[in-house]
Amino acid sequence: MDAPEEMATSTSVAGSGASQFDLETYIGKYTGHTKVQRLIFIAEKSAALRKDAYVMAIDELKKTWNTALYNEVMAKVGTSLGAEHAKDEKWVETVEKRAQAKLEKLEQELNSYKANLIKESIRMGHNDLGDFHYDCGNLNDALKCYIRTRDYCQTPKHIIMMCLNVIKVSIEMSNFVHVTNHVTKGEQTSDINDTVILAKLKCAAALAHIENSKYKMAARKFLDTSFELSTNYTEVLAPEDIAVYGGLCALATFDRKDLKTKVIDNPQFKNFLELVPNLRELVNDFYCSRYASCLRYLSNMRAELELDIHLHDHVDSLYEQIRCKALVQYFSPFISVDLNKMAAAFNTDLEALEAELAQLIMKDDIQARIDSHKKILVAQHADLRNQTFSKALQVGSDYVRDTKALILRINLMRNNFVGKAPKSSMSPYELGKADA
Repeated sequence: MDAPEEMATSTSVAGSGASQFDLETYIGKYTGHTKVQRLIFIAEKSAALRKDAYVMAIDELKKTWNTALYNEVMAKVGTSLGAEHAKDEKWVETVEKRAQAKLEKLEQELNSYKANLIKESIRMGHNDLGDFHYDCGNLNDALKCYIRTRDYCQTPKHIIMMCLNVIKVSIEMSNFVHVTNHVTKGEQTSDINDTVILAKLKCAAALAHIENSKYKMAARKFLDTSFELSTNYTEVLAPEDIAVYGGLCALATFDRKDLKTKVIDNPQFKNFLELVPNLRELVNDFYCSRYASCLRYLSNMRAELELDIHLHDHVDSLYEQIRCKALVQYFSPFISVDLNKMAAAFNTDLEALEAELAQLIMKDDIQARIDSHKKILVAQHADLRNQTFSKALQVGSDYVRDTKALILRINLMRNNFVGKAPKSSMSPYELGKADA
């Protein structure tokens, strides 16, 4: 069977970016389901990496019980990978038989635990069944099993385990409402002294914020993540992802002061930044106003970010916000700026720069006007001399008004024309009711 036509026409990343992308090094940072999911995502997005990504995904799938996803991938690739990667019907049949036998055994054990009414055994039974369904790719069944353990949790450790299991499955299902709810439940659990568990909860919450385009809240969560997490959450995120996600979200939303104190001088996050030297240089260049270098780093990173399973939908938005902040920050110390020099600093042409600045002026992000003839951006500063005269005139006007009011009051008092307030503010009807 020939490969489906959509494989040849699916969206692909720019050739130059894909050619520099080391797929083996990139995917080696992950474990578990996210490794397969990321490989399939890359295969669908990049024509240059499609074959290698599918080959690696198939090899990983054959280490699991997930025959449904294996069949789905093989239906997409057909015979395009060659005879050595043809569909292994024998493996599928063997794994499905073993899976059916294990499912029956786990269900029998769970029924036995329920009959004996031993809470801890029932909890473990639901957990084992959830793990089995998760390994088989039955995410809905796995989620149900993990949630059922809630009624049998007896210690804070049990509650945390339940929350982390639900979060793991919910992230894969892109159900970030469940993620947020169980992160909150996990953080509210008493006696959590495990730094790694707290770091996992922060990362999960940050991913939910990114999904909802709440980049500032996501940045705060990532920046608070302890470096002790290390490689203990690679079934969801690699340490390099924390640096990239947190760094870009911070650049897009933090002001200059916060960028210095919460990112550059943050001892915990600095360790994550060391894992991604390009991002570390990007952040420092942005803070030091080296915008040409900063934007060059951003451009070089774009191809890889567009292949990221969590960040790909947000690349355009984040890049736009970072560029707008850079333009505003560049202009802020000056009364006027030569647009030719500004265009050179941002590696762009005059027309594109004028259009960007016009948008920022209309959104009131920059208080300035563009002199298109002289190619100058001029700040709109208030006329302090005019403001001083206006304020003096207003003070004089207020003085005259107050003086006239006082003279009028004196004259009224001289003529005994003074109104006295009633002894009570109650109406006659209310007074009558009170007397009654």
